[in-house]
Amino acid sequence: MPHSQTSAPRGRVRLARGASPWLLPTVATAAISLVRARHSRRAAVLAVPATALAAGMLWFFRDPEREITQARVISPADGVVQSIMPWKDGRTRVAIFMSPLNVHVNRAPLAGTVTSVEHIPGGFVPAFNKESENNERVVWHFDTELGDIEMVQIAGAVARRIVPYLPQGTKVEQGERIGLIRFGSRVDIYLPEGVDVAVEVGQTTTAGVTRIDRD
Repeated sequence: MPHSQTSAPRGRVRLARGASPWLLPTVATAAISLVRARHSRRAAVLAVPATALAAGMLWFFRDPEREITQARVISPADGVVQSIMPWKDGRTRVAIFMSPLNVHVNRAPLAGTVTSVEHIPGGFVPAFNKESENNERVVWHFDTELGDIEMVQIAGAVARRIVPYLPQGTKVEQGERIGLIRFGSRVDIYLPEGVDVAVEVGQTTTAGVTRIDRD
């Protein structure tokens, strides 16, 4: 399948679905602090960190529009490739670490149908730690042109909530938004046997833009 190396365009940026439980209190607190700052020195002092926190939350929960790369398999997450590991069943796992500075909305790596979405409780060790494989996670399976594709959203030390956007049975387009992980976390994608990996450990990825497989 032909593909492009188009980078993400500078387009409209919206806020991620599932962000309101964090955004509303921080933005409201900042707004109240700014209003009170006009009449109180103490409120003015408090308004500085409150406004900074609200701005940070708005930045973290940004959800920019993307020009989706036309390729067989594209990255489901913004971040850095943490590891590439052969699996016992012949598949290859590509793990992408997302820092708090990355966009945390995840996208479908291929077009297909969501065959299962399973939430698995677990711990909250840092997502870059090997033991993070036992963290709270959501396991996705997609029926695609390559067969079954597994993708796992893994919560990190700060992330305490994974928000899937789609239920089982949903047909998805490649690059479509499928879920959000709040704060630092990781996404794993398992490539089927015979599919070569195009990325390298340490490489930066952009969800919906970076190609994961090689012709």
